[in-house]
Amino acid sequence: MAALVLTDFNAFDEICMRRALDLAQAAAERGEVPVGAVIADRTTETIVAEGANAPIATCDPTFHAEIAAVRAAGTARANYRLTDLSLYVTLEPCAMCAAAISHARLKDVTFGAADPKGGALLHGPRLYQQPTIHWRPSVRGNLFADEAAALLKRFFQERRKS
Repeated sequence: MAALVLTDFNAFDEICMRRALDLAQAAAERGEVPVGAVIADRTTETIVAEGANAPIATCDPTFHAEIAAVRAAGTARANYRLTDLSLYVTLEPCAMCAAAISHARLKDVTFGAADPKGGALLHGPRLYQQPTIHWRPSVRGNLFADEAAALLKRFFQERRKS
């Protein structure tokens, strides 16, 4: 795995993560855990696909934001290999999503908030550091981490109240 970069974001990176944060907020408003994801082509600066958490609405425990975005990007590109595309996600991906990202051969992953409990890139299994993983995207973190973490914290505080 390439070294984790915590800075060095450009304006397009910020646009993509802001969109992911908007998708996360929309998920929260639907009662889903607020995680949003965008897949973009950084070369042409275009957003190719997006997704938000919806396991409750879909009755599908695999319907995480990253999975939704990967599925949409595959359809948009008519290809299951997404080697020239980048993923922006508001929360460090879990093991399931990290594996899907590897299988899709995404070029890189940029996440907002780290997830010490459920994350699988910097925490837990550190999937891309395993010798048996076939594809290792580069990883960047901490883009709008405070905003992403605050959205999650607010969501779970409100849930505990009700």
